[in-house]
Amino acid sequence: MTEATGERYRQSGRSDKRRILDEFVQLTGHHRKHAIRMLFQESLLPMGKPGPQRRYNDVVRAKLITLWEASDRICGKRRKALMPTLLDSMTRRGHLVLPNELRTQLEEISAATIDRL
Repeated sequence: MTEATGERYRQSGRSDKRRILDEFVQLTGHHRKHAIRMLFQESLLPMGKPGPQRRYNDVVRAKLITLWEASDRICGKRRKALMPTLLDSMTRRGHLVLPNELRTQLEEISAATIDRL
């Protein structure tokens, strides 16, 4: 019943919507606002995380945590300044193995993003 009424509700004009909604509320006993949400439910986009796609994945996050621990848990602003030196010394000594793409991401990441991740 909800699907058929919802389809009719979404395709109708304003005055018809009011009438359809009144009938639906009377039949189901739902509050008006809940009924509106139910009738529009079919037309909603798939729920996902709002906003743009994530730029940095969990691998970058894990390497940042490693660098954070190695730098004695300093803040993101200071870690950003220390990042090139820290990356060079840790890869040279074998504590960190980084592909070129991951190294580029770590060098380009901002201090605010470091703190967020």
